[in-house]
Amino acid sequence: MKISRRSLLGAAAAGTGLALAGCSSSGSSTTSAPTGGPFPTSWSNEQQIDVFDGLANAMGVQPGWFAKMVHDKFNLKLNIIAPNVAGGGDTLYNTRVSAGNLGDFIVTDQGQKLDDLVTGGLVMDISAMYKNMTNTAAFDAAVKHINDGKNGIFALPTQVSDLKPTQSSEGLDPTFGPFLRWDLYKKVGYPQIGTLEDLLPALKKMQDAAPTAPNGKKVYALSLFKDWDGNMMNNAKQPTCYYGYDEMGFVLAKADGSDYQSIVDSGSQYVRALRFFAKANQMGLLDPESPTQNYDTLFSKFQNGQVLFSFWPWQCQAAYNTTSNVKQGKGFEIAPMKDMLIFSYGVSVYGATQVIAIGSKAKDPQRIAAFMDWLYSPEGTYTNNSQTQGAAGPKGLTWQLDSSGRPELTDFGWKALAGSGATVPASWGGGTYQNGSSWLNATLVLPIDKDKATGSEFSYKFWKTYQDATANPLSKDWSSRMGGATSTMDYLTKNGKIIVAPGASYVTPTDTSEIQTLRNQIKAVIVQQSWKMSLSTSDSDFNAQLKSMQDTVNGLGYSKVLAVDMANAKAQNAARVAVAKKFG
Repeated sequence: MKISRRSLLGAAAAGTGLALAGCSSSGSSTTSAPTGGPFPTSWSNEQQIDVFDGLANAMGVQPGWFAKMVHDKFNLKLNIIAPNVAGGGDTLYNTRVSAGNLGDFIVTDQGQKLDDLVTGGLVMDISAMYKNMTNTAAFDAAVKHINDGKNGIFALPTQVSDLKPTQSSEGLDPTFGPFLRWDLYKKVGYPQIGTLEDLLPALKKMQDAAPTAPNGKKVYALSLFKDWDGNMMNNAKQPTCYYGYDEMGFVLAKADGSDYQSIVDSGSQYVRALRFFAKANQMGLLDPESPTQNYDTLFSKFQNGQVLFSFWPWQCQAAYNTTSNVKQGKGFEIAPMKDMLIFSYGVSVYGATQVIAIGSKAKDPQRIAAFMDWLYSPEGTYTNNSQTQGAAGPKGLTWQLDSSGRPELTDFGWKALAGSGATVPASWGGGTYQNGSSWLNATLVLPIDKDKATGSEFSYKFWKTYQDATANPLSKDWSSRMGGATSTMDYLTKNGKIIVAPGASYVTPTDTSEIQTLRNQIKAVIVQQSWKMSLSTSDSDFNAQLKSMQDTVNGLGYSKVLAVDMANAKAQNAARVAVAKKFG
């Protein structure tokens, strides 16, 4: 999973608020749906609606098999308007808001954006129609939560689940983890790895055993990139997740609320990670192109076998664990690091930070509400969810039930979901399967939830039939060394090596202008110095760079920003405690 990093608040949100204020004479206009009657079973006239989607990565009229399903059921065409495609940022958003019509179907953020849209009268109160949304009703607690204090129902949640918030929301693999080239780890005799630091001698043996990739390029154990740097050096934050921490501004907060660390403290997990990089550099394990390359360049290196370690399974396995490689026993698996306690995001019973809504100018809101409700149904979940999360697609096309009533992929499903460009039969809409997949890019029900009709998860990757069919020399060898574990998550759970932060849907308050200014100055120093520390050639050089960073940020008012982040981290934990107490 490449986690999308978006910041849609701050100065842009402030400008949005001004634009929205001009859309309503009273400053708190609301628009109610015209009807609350039962949804029709058919829709006579075709209608095209504008879908303003802050998550979409494609723009235009939805094509292919998903378009045909939506048209057959609702006589709807979806015209996707994607700010990610139209230059990014909030320019398109602000332009449409100023015109008083963001879209008919809207995918946007909770917090300031949703509040501004409600106040400005750009989204509709669907309270009357909500009574007929039988699929959405299963997630009523989340619906009520995101509309709390709004005097109506203006938005519906994404990424909801009926699982407990103390359960991991992730699939067969966690979001974070120390993943290495297992075939080379095997080749050097499976050396024991007690701590993060113990990874380095193991990686050194692996790099020495395979110094050159098949393309003739030099192999490095570690390779980094700058693309996602924010409050800190993003790559250095990742190993902190191996010990149960996640970031909140300049704070590292443990999943269970038992510890909070300032990232610049000499004994912090963040500084520990920087020392890990520096030692790797001194051992010749760190790719010298790390400071200048981007994510895409690094991904290509993984594909070519030039990198031996990854912070995330969704990066290395997507790039290198091809069918051909795993059949040869080659690929990435999680390392058996003895002291790891992997941070995991719990199921959010209140949903994710994004929501869906109906625009106040929509001509047929009842039909859009019916379409929205279908997206929460089992059929909608199978077909709309992201392929990267294991969406199985339409029953009868990509999957079916076997003689025992278990879900299994069809022959076409195997081809289509392998990303081979499979062509969809004309009766299902034609075109390639990938291009015809939902362009909404908004998962409404988590794929780890179970379909009550089959008793299996919505994600095909969990199906026993899929796991049996995809067993290979790589997975078998890894499993044999990991106590017979059937997946990474199975190993972590059974061995007490995962810590779940209860899913609470906490929304971080927007910084004041003073804090935002200070933060921008300080984070630039932290990121710059972190890279220098990572590339230091000696312990004395590292310590000098660390002191320089600490002195500089303290002089810039670091303590003021830290106090804000610490308060937010503790408020987030309070929300986690509350949701765990309420839902179990």
